[in-house]
Amino acid sequence: MNTEIYNEGPVVHKPVFIDGHSVEIPILKVLQQDGTLYPGAELPEIDQELATKVYKTLAFHRVLDERMVAAQRQGRVSFYMAALGEEATSVGGAAALKDQDMIMAQYREQGALMFRGFSTEQFMNQMFSNEKDLGKGRQMPIHYGSNELNYMTISSPLGTQIPQASGYAYGQKLQGLDAVTICYFGEGAASEGDFHAGLNMAAVHKAPVIFFCRNNGYAISTPSDEQYVGNGIASRGVGYGIKTIRIDGNDILAVMKAVQLAREYALKESAPVIIEAMSYRLGAHSTSDDPSGYRTREEEAKWQAHDPILRMKNWMLAQKWWDETQEETLFEGLREEVLAAVKVAEKIDKPELQEMVNDVYDVPPKHLQDQLDALAEHIKKYPDAYPVTSGRL
Repeated sequence: MNTEIYNEGPVVHKPVFIDGHSVEIPILKVLQQDGTLYPGAELPEIDQELATKVYKTLAFHRVLDERMVAAQRQGRVSFYMAALGEEATSVGGAAALKDQDMIMAQYREQGALMFRGFSTEQFMNQMFSNEKDLGKGRQMPIHYGSNELNYMTISSPLGTQIPQASGYAYGQKLQGLDAVTICYFGEGAASEGDFHAGLNMAAVHKAPVIFFCRNNGYAISTPSDEQYVGNGIASRGVGYGIKTIRIDGNDILAVMKAVQLAREYALKESAPVIIEAMSYRLGAHSTSDDPSGYRTREEEAKWQAHDPILRMKNWMLAQKWWDETQEETLFEGLREEVLAAVKVAEKIDKPELQEMVNDVYDVPPKHLQDQLDALAEHIKKYPDAYPVTSGRL
């Protein structure tokens, strides 16, 4: 055994036990809610142009979430997941990366895709599963993906992206690329076995991956104190020998600062970093969830006072980089844009039926083709029960 990898610490002659709380983990805060900086705080690399893009992305995120939750309630889409109160984690993370960096998301990081340039129309086409959907209508709503924007397609099972991110980042390292992978997940996903396998792999093989944990206090309805008893998720990074930082996830400047430094370290040292962003999900877990059954309105009201978008706006106003006229124009324009895109996307035909099996295998195997043929005959028999496709059956 190579004992040099262990920091033995002081020698004792009577048993001394430690636990996860034995390690004090500071939390990085840069921006206060009123838009002023904490004394001695260090800003990330940001100028007016980048700050304006970040804020406009946050606004788009908030409007899209509001509109699509309403669209689901109207029966126009089947499902949606908003990120109310957590927008800074994904937008700030993407703003601190380079375009060539890979983003592997869980399912509440649409803000990162927005920042990279995924259009309103592309969001709508995916959620309505129409013929213009990049995923060919195969995914449930909000399972976005874009090869062009280096955003890996989202999958439903929790935590699967964590070991995938370790492997992808290791591949980036072997190819000598000037790129890292960022992997988003919630604290609930950190209870999956894939979390431990992924972190250990990245630590041992020194993969340039940034593990970004959104700790919003709940895994759907399960509060964090029923998920684990250690000192959050950050303490686990320390246990795996990974550089670790805990930040205020509602402070977008802290998010950007941490991710910028994490990217720099991951590339220079060819090693992983874990960021635990402490935040709160103000809305429901999804449109299938009712949070009133497991938390109080008083608790929600407490966190509404920490709105990350308002915090960013206050800072922008203080810098004289934004004003209330721009604010009103932006939100009014975004609401009109999203609503117009909904009306267009919902009328576009569904993908041709054959697209269900195209690209799954090089050539569709007989058993899939037989099933497809049987489905086509069924639809011909009951055409009024199925949506119109873009091609013939």
